[in-house]
Amino acid sequence: MKLLHLALVCASLAATGASAQTADSTAQSSKVSYLPHIHGVVRGRFEASTVESAYRFQVRNARLNVGGAIGPMVDYFLQADFCDRGKIKMLDAWIGLKPTKGLNLRVGQFRVPFGVNTFRAPNNYLFSNRSFLGKDCANYRAVGARVAYSLPTIPLTLEAGAFNPGTIGDHQPWHSTLTFASKATLSTHGFTASVSYLSHKPLTRRINYLDAALGWKGGRWRLDGEYTLEHPAGMGADGVSHAYLAQGEYAMPLRTKFFNQLSFEARFDGRTRAPEFSADPQSPQPCGWWEARRRITVGSTISHIRTANLQMHLRLDYEKYLYNSGVRPTAEAGDKAIVELVVTF
Repeated sequence: MKLLHLALVCASLAATGASAQTADSTAQSSKVSYLPHIHGVVRGRFEASTVESAYRFQVRNARLNVGGAIGPMVDYFLQADFCDRGKIKMLDAWIGLKPTKGLNLRVGQFRVPFGVNTFRAPNNYLFSNRSFLGKDCANYRAVGARVAYSLPTIPLTLEAGAFNPGTIGDHQPWHSTLTFASKATLSTHGFTASVSYLSHKPLTRRINYLDAALGWKGGRWRLDGEYTLEHPAGMGADGVSHAYLAQGEYAMPLRTKFFNQLSFEARFDGRTRAPEFSADPQSPQPCGWWEARRRITVGSTISHIRTANLQMHLRLDYEKYLYNSGVRPTAEAGDKAIVELVVTF
């Protein structure tokens, strides 16, 4: 009987140890999902110009991305747009490494760490069209490497990276220059503040950028402001241009059979006169100038929000462009009304 009792005790201890080991293994694996996550966004729209009595339909985006992890230290992300105004574009393809807590390394093709408005994806736009700052100033994806570190004691993230200066559509050419970018982001109590620096030589002259952004979100309100300074090297004060935006959103719940949120948006953005450079390496001087422009955008969005990823938005925007005297606006860069239907999943 004593031998039987001892055997039962040993078996019980072994089972307890195995159970604890299994629990630890399960807890560890639950932190990482090895299954790919698939998400996307489709944006269809109708635009009507009020300066040329013209209109058009567009599929602005049909974007699909796949991401996941193959372990606690390694993740990946792939993203393509299968209909960006009728064109197919490969946007992101990167591998991430997390060697220690707070430290993140990334290698591949992705957006350079600069600015805030440029990082807004189509699934969280406030307006149908991007701001001048988000579209025309340092709106770069590039091939390279980035390191990011989140401080353990304060909500501050520091990023820095080096990239090819060439197009993301061709990774084959060798380069004699690099693109450098850095960014610091502080987030606390609903506020997000960031400063960024970018140095880029896409054509014949290096261009340096500085950016500062401040945002706040609380309750039904969301407010954002951002400023970007663009300075081509060697041009002095004449080549400096400025881009800016101030925007806000008020969102309220709805109790209808399908729609559950109604929001109102407003934005003021602009860009001063800026030089335009030729791709010819023998022509370092500006080949033309972008005209100064300002714009007022107002809109409203009615939404069905099922989960954070599964949503539908019906958006109506109106854009009013403000130019200096003598400038004749076109349908592309003039007053227009936009009706857009967005589905994210």
